[in-house]
Amino acid sequence: MIHSMTGFASGETDTGQGVLLWELRSVNHRFLEMQFKLPDGFRALEPALRDVLAARLRRGKIDASLQFRADTAAAARLQLDEALAAQVIRQAGQLADRLDAPAAFSGLDVLRWPGVVADVTPDIKPLYEPATQLLDNTIDALIANRAREGARIQAALEERLTQIAALADAVSARMPAVLENIRSRVRERALSLETKIDTDRLEQELVLLAQKMDVAEELDRLQAHVAEARATFVMEDAVGRRLDFLMQEFNREANTLGSKSADPETTKAAVDLKVLIEQLREQVQNVE
Repeated sequence: MIHSMTGFASGETDTGQGVLLWELRSVNHRFLEMQFKLPDGFRALEPALRDVLAARLRRGKIDASLQFRADTAAAARLQLDEALAAQVIRQAGQLADRLDAPAAFSGLDVLRWPGVVADVTPDIKPLYEPATQLLDNTIDALIANRAREGARIQAALEERLTQIAALADAVSARMPAVLENIRSRVRERALSLETKIDTDRLEQELVLLAQKMDVAEELDRLQAHVAEARATFVMEDAVGRRLDFLMQEFNREANTLGSKSADPETTKAAVDLKVLIEQLREQVQNVE
C-alpha cells in the first residue's frame, strides 16, 4: 500500500516530572526535511531525534513540536540562602542602630537582596529517553495516518488507471478501421487524378502512410505503464519517485498518440488521456 506524505499525529505521556506532548505535521516535499521546535533544555536532544525520524520516514516536510508541561510539585522552586539572609539582617540591624530615624525593614526587603533567593530548576535530562520513546510512538501514529490517506490516493489512482486502460483498448479496437478508411480515401483521391498512377508505387506509399499513423506501439506501452503502476502500489519501499517517473512516460505516449492521430475520435482520446494523466500526476505528487 502506498503512503501519503500528508498527515498529523500527536502523543503525550506523564513522566512524573510533568507531561510531554509531541505534535507531528507532514506535507509533501521532494526530499525528507525536518524542522524541530523544542523547549529549553531539550535542544541538545535534536540530533538524536532527527535520527529517529530519518529511520522511519523517507519523504515529506516534517514539523515536529515538543511541549513540556512541568508538574507543579516538580517545577522550579525557590531556595533560600539562609546564611546570606542572616548576614543581610545583621548588617541591616547594625545600620539601623546608627541612624536617628531608620526606615522600616521587612522580610521582603531581605528576600529582594541579590542571591538570597535562587530558582532551582529540576534536571530534565532523565526526560530525554521518554521524550525519544514518545516520538517513536507518535511516528507510528503518523505513519498510520499517512497510510489511510495513501489508501484514498491509491483508490483515486486505480480509478484513473482503469479509465486509461479502457481508452487505450477503445483506440486499439478502432485503429484497423481507421487505417483502412484512410487507405481507401487516399486511393480514391489518387485514382481520381487525371494522370496515370503507378499502382505498385501507390501501394508502397499507402504502406508507409499506415506505418506512420500506426499507434499500436504507443497503446501497448500505455497498457504496460498501467501494469507497472499497479505493481508499484504493492512495493514495500517509498514509491513516489517511481510513480512520478511513470507519469512522464504516460504523458510521452499520450503526446505521441495525439501527434499521430488520423481522426477526430483518436484526437479526443489523446486529449482525454492527457487529462487523466494530469489528474494522476497531481495525486502522485503527494505519494511518499
